[in-house]
Order: sequence, then structure tokens, then C-alpha cells
Amino acid sequence: NWAGDKYVESGQFGDFFETVYSVHLKELQEVIAATEGKPEQVNLNAIANIWRIYALHRVTDAYGDVPYAEAGQGYINRITKPKYDKQSDIYPAMLSGLEKAIGQLNPAKPSFGVSDVVFQGNVAKWKTFAHSLMLRLAMRLTKVDVKTAETWAKKAIAGGVMKSNADIARLVHVAGNGNTQNWDSAELKRESFPESNQGKGPVKLAKTLIDMLQARSDPRLPFYATLWEGNILSRQAEKLPTTTNPALQKGLPNGFDATTIKQVIPNWSNDMLVNYSEPNTGTIASLNAPTVLQSYAEVEFLLAEASLRGWDASGAEEHYRKAITASMQSTTMFPGNVVIPQASIDAYLAAQPLNAATFEGKMEQIHNQFYLAHFMWMDNFEAWSNLRRTGYPKLSPITYPGNFTGGQLLVRLRYPISETSLNKENYEAAIARQGPDLYTTPVWWDKR
Repeated sequence: NWAGDKYVESGQFGDFFETVYSVHLKELQEVIAATEGKPEQVNLNAIANIWRIYALHRVTDAYGDVPYAEAGQGYINRITKPKYDKQSDIYPAMLSGLEKAIGQLNPAKPSFGVSDVVFQGNVAKWKTFAHSLMLRLAMRLTKVDVKTAETWAKKAIAGGVMKSNADIARLVHVAGNGNTQNWDSAELKRESFPESNQGKGPVKLAKTLIDMLQARSDPRLPFYATLWEGNILSRQAEKLPTTTNPALQKGLPNGFDATTIKQVIPNWSNDMLVNYSEPNTGTIASLNAPTVLQSYAEVEFLLAEASLRGWDASGAEEHYRKAITASMQSTTMFPGNVVIPQASIDAYLAAQPLNAATFEGKMEQIHNQFYLAHFMWMDNFEAWSNLRRTGYPKLSPITYPGNFTGGQLLVRLRYPISETSLNKENYEAAIARQGPDLYTTPVWWDKR
């Protein structure tokens, strides 16, 4: 995260990989092994497998070829050096794995109950989530295997994807301790804009985002952004009505530091940082904000694209409108119970019709809105993956000195350094097959 907008390397590039394989999967594999083949525990087994697929699709989307079939087998089968599967094999395995898990789900059998912090043991909700995840994975293949993408997208739609915000897959957070509060929000507050900085911290919202919201008179702008005084927790009730004024919001250009920014803002001084917007800690960046794993709005955006491709009988415009509406209505899931009036939503839809003359023009409209909606969840994974697949929103090249990509978009993360010693043979086989272990080597589905 920390130097991501400048395309220079952070020592944290392998952290996600290491966390999933060394912590996350170990517990999942224990659950899967303990429930395998037990008729009364089919739901426990299916849900664990759905969650395993969710976790590993994030990893393969970020890194490319990764351990999949042999992942998490160190304790159970003594596989301590798992082979890296090709992403072209991982995606079919994930899709068929979802289909199998969906077939296992049985509302008449026991589930996790209140121990299930996502759906509280509701088997029907897990089935809907699995079909919605299937749709996400299917659409990921549109550039590399459109026939397979169509087949699985149609399966997902026929099976039953999310129909309203009530279906959203989310983890509810409660401020108070590290085990219950929103961890992303806590880290953002602690490291990036502590109140002692008085608006001069290292993180501001990007000009790309703020400009797109302002150009559309987007009613989500005051929900997303505030000037720094609105992030003083003890004064939020007093300050936020003023500091979230859309006319006051300003995004900082990406790819600059305190010295190089003078190339675009000649009179720059760091005192000017107080005039640039920060994520609103009273709403999307609150310690009480939910973690959204997949939203209904995302599903409707994907259905809009599927409709453009002739894979869904409903109209693309209908799905597009439902997606934007769902995003704007979901503000009520956050602290403050902010309601965007329906009249404001209707006015926005009237001003932003899906009316481009070409397929690609409509794709740009859909996926620009996808990007704006996903900021609500601070879902950098999905926004980045969708950008690589679709090319939207269109971003300007980064020219920061010493950047590792020649100014082009990062298209993957590097494997952790630990893999070069702990799993050297399989690591080397993966890069020999996939390409150099660089940020500019695209993953399989990102056909360039």
C-alpha cells in the first residue's frame, strides 16, 4: 500500500501470500479434513471449501501461478513444499469446486450457526454467495477464455446470484479491540492520518477518484471524503457536516512526493496538505465499518456486462441502474445510518444513463461505476483485478523516479522472498513457466 501509487517496491509485497498459506489455510484444511465424507457435516465441509476458494482466488489474482491443489497440506499430508499450479488450471478447479460445494449445501443439515460470522449459519445465503463468487470468477476469464467465461457465468446466473443488499457477504465490526474492529480502518488511522498530524499525514485521496465523483455530482462524495478536521473523532458530529461539503473536496495527484509534486503544483508546500481530502473515518473508514467480501452492487455490474455479451436475458441498463442504486442504498450499513435520498439516486441515474454507442463505450461506463462503488468497501483487491481485466478506469502513467514498472500499471505482486529458499524448486518452475517474477508480468487471465 504505502508506495503503491509511485510503483516502487515495499518490503511488504509478499505478506499477503505468506499470511494466507502460513495461517489462513492451515485452519481451513483442518476443518475440511475433519468433515470430509461425514453426512451430518456436509454444510461445514462445503462452507469451508467455499471459503478456501475465496481465499485462494485472491492469492492467484495477485501473484499468478500459486500452490493450490497441494496448498495447506503440511500437517495433514506432510507436503511442506507444495507445487505451484498454473492459473489456467486453478480457475477451472475453483469453478468446479464451487459447483461441488453448492451441490453439498443442505438446509436440513447442521451448519456453523452463530459461529459463522458472515451468514450466521444460513445455508441459503452461502449458496447465493457461492453462485455470486462463481459469477465473479467466470467474468475474470473474458479476455483469455470467453467460452468458458460464458458457460460458468450462465451457470451462476441460473443457480441464483445476489438479489438485494440483504444478500451481501460481509463481516460486521465493532470498535473496542483488535479482534472485533475493522482492521484496515484501524491501520489507516494509526499509520496514515493520526489526529496529531493535523491534516499533514502521508495519505490523501487521489485526484482520479475525487475528480470522477465531482464531475458526476456523485452523492457518495461526502460519504467517502472529508477534510482532516472531520476525522477528529471527538469532534466529528460538529465538523463532518461542513468538512464533507463536496465543493471543498480535493484529490492529490498520484505518483509524487513532497519534492516532485512541484512539477504539477509549482507553489507546493506541505502546509497545503490540509486542503486535500481524506477517507471519512465517520463512515467508510470507521472502526465499525463492515468488511464486505462481495456486494450485491458488484453482482449487478457483472450482470450488466454479461447482458452486453448476450449471456443474460435482462437488459444491461436495468442491471446498471440496480448496481448504482444498490451501492448508494448500502450507505445505511455504515455508522451514522446515512441515507442517500431516493430523489438524489434517481437524479444521478438520469444524468448517467448507459447510453454509449459502442460495446466498449458501455463497458467503460459500467466499470467506471464499478470502480466508484468499490471505494465504499475500500476493496482494493477487486478494484485492481477489475481494472486489469477491463482497463477501466483509464489511469495516467506514473513517472516517479526509480519506479519498477517504467510507469505502467502494476499487474501482479512479486512472490515473497521466503519462497526462493523454502520452496525454491517449485518457485523456479513457476517463474520459468509464467515469466519473470516482476510487477510487470501479467497473470494468465490478464491477456495483454
